[in-house]
Amino acid sequence: MTLKQRYLRDRGVEVMIVLLTAIVVAPLFIIIAYVVVNGFSALNLNFFTQELGSPARAMQGRPTGLVASITGTIVIDLVALVMAIPFGIATGIMMSEYQEHPLAPVARLMTSTMNGMPAVLMGLLAYALVVKNTGGFSALAGSVALSFVMIPIIGRTTESVLRVTPWSLREAGLSLGIPRWKVTLSLVLPAARAGVVTGILIAFARAAGEAAPLLLTSFGNNYLSFDLTRPMDTLPQRLYSLAISPYREWHVMGWGGAIILLLFVMITFYVGRIAIRRMERQMHQ
Repeated sequence: MTLKQRYLRDRGVEVMIVLLTAIVVAPLFIIIAYVVVNGFSALNLNFFTQELGSPARAMQGRPTGLVASITGTIVIDLVALVMAIPFGIATGIMMSEYQEHPLAPVARLMTSTMNGMPAVLMGLLAYALVVKNTGGFSALAGSVALSFVMIPIIGRTTESVLRVTPWSLREAGLSLGIPRWKVTLSLVLPAARAGVVTGILIAFARAAGEAAPLLLTSFGNNYLSFDLTRPMDTLPQRLYSLAISPYREWHVMGWGGAIILLLFVMITFYVGRIAIRRMERQMHQ
């Protein structure tokens, strides 16, 4: 094969990669553009400071907004993340570092099953465990439902990154007489922290867009609330209710809420990537 033929083949493969990447990315940009065009007009000061209130409020021309939905999304998702992180990481450690334990194959089967389950089933589980036993819908029940969505993702990601961590790190710690659990927590887990954080971000982004589990648990609330024992609104479930409403103003507001939800996920990933890069830099120093 001549040098010219190699060059042409290399250029051909490069063009094909660019075209295939464009085909994958183009739908995403189309969706984002469509959402922004339809919802940008709804983004004003009232949108971020006013409650949605009752339909009569919109019909009377009084200012309405989604401050309750935005605030509720942050509160419920953060509480769910706090619940999911210890369980998810512990499950990943069990599947990676204690493969001989009888619970390891059970944990692997359960995480695989939960990853493939529709999110609405997580809502049903949280409804049976929390809503029925507490006697009402609540933000706490919504957080429990979303934590069920996050745990298997965090668990499987943690398992994957721990498995690719060099075994010599474990041997070094064990040779010094350090207990196995302490080696895992103080040496292996910190070495894989960048991958673990990535898994946490993926789980958080996946749960942030789920509406079905919240319809059965947190239920929604047109008014601003910080009480975890009472119904609380979130953007995903509010987008659903606004989409099926008969009011055009609420449809536009729903598109505006979709923009905020997109920005919420994108900012989360961006901040997470900055944190991961700093961790990797510290590891190499």
